Amino acid sequence: MKSASILMIVGSALLLGLFIFPLWNIVLEAPQYPDGIGMNIHIDGLQGRDKHDLQNIDGLNHYIGMRKLPKANEMWEFSTFPLVIGGMAALGILIGILGFFKVLNYKWFLAWLILMTVLGILGMYDFNAWMVDYGTNLDPKAIMKMTDADGNPLSYKPPLFGTKDILNFRAHSYPSLGAYLMGLGMFLTFVAFWLGKKKTT
Repeated sequence: MKSASILMIVGSALLLGLFIFPLWNIVLEAPQYPDGIGMNIHIDGLQGRDKHDLQNIDGLNHYIGMRKLPKANEMWEFSTFPLVIGGMAALGILIGILGFFKVLNYKWFLAWLILMTVLGILGMYDFNAWMVDYGTNLDPKAIMKMTDADGNPLSYKPPLFGTKDILNFRAHSYPSLGAYLMGLGMFLTFVAFWLGKKKTT
């Protein structure tokens, strides 16, 4: 049980990497931007991949009626997500310590993993809902009003995961290092549960 508890502690602690590394990354490629422009999505705000990327993205979006990218204080998620991640990391570490001293059993490891999975799914749903609103709720007074073959306004929503062509841009949206650390941490907590169960059966 001690080895399982150590894995639980390490796996939970890996979530703290989200306070250092970005969770997600979106890059836009186009002929006028051969190196691409992009943004890193952190749990507490947005950062340009390069110095002027956020400014350039806002400038492009202005022409088609998209709102400016939100500041950290303009979205409740950027103040709530750090609390959730910090709380789940602390809770997981505490469960691991109590498991090490045999105060709790391996079932608590699974309970933490299920809760973290549910919170992760809700976070992804919220992120996608924001991108839908951001890419479709356009200013009717925009300089450029692009429509499809049926005359409906185009959606400029970036993909949640993968690559998508938007006008003359190709948008790439993929997890970044923070997400991989979180995924690894959750995998380690599953291994901790499996080891704990194996040693008590």
